[in-house]
Amino acid sequence: MRQPIIAKEIKTIYTGRIFTLRVETIDLPKGGTLHADIIRHPGSVVLIPVTEAGDVILVRQYRPAIGQWAWELPAGTVKPGEDLDKAAMRECQEEIQMIPARLERLGSFFPTPGYCDEEMNFYRATGLRVPGDHDEAAHADEDEDIEARAFSPHTLQSMIAAGEIIDLKTVAGLALLTQN
Repeated sequence: MRQPIIAKEIKTIYTGRIFTLRVETIDLPKGGTLHADIIRHPGSVVLIPVTEAGDVILVRQYRPAIGQWAWELPAGTVKPGEDLDKAAMRECQEEIQMIPARLERLGSFFPTPGYCDEEMNFYRATGLRVPGDHDEAAHADEDEDIEARAFSPHTLQSMIAAGEIIDLKTVAGLALLTQN
């Protein structure tokens, strides 16, 4: 295994609510210097909520970066110091207003390792129930306008083939679901 390359200089360009943009100066093993533009992200959880009938719940929301609405698996950023399982439970309740009885971690991926260190952690969520009075309340983010809907596995495959599902984490998560 290769030794990690450590940045010799780090300049923070921007710090926002979700990520930090830095320029990291790195001496390359073969010589030369790289000034790498890197987005530092705390990581995220991606939920694959499966109903008792075997359908998968997606959320539809507007994505300003691409200027359109997208059907996606529910997902969210992990808060600093937050346990991944707890983040998955919180995001499930925030995005689809349901609490899973079971969470199964299916794996993780780095969606854009060329410039971002975000690690997406995928979970199958089953035994979904509506929160009761004894459950802690979870609230969607102020900027979220989300519609949740269940789709059959066949319909999801058709949506991917037709270009109706354009979010890569959703395609990856659905592929994980069929493998596990």
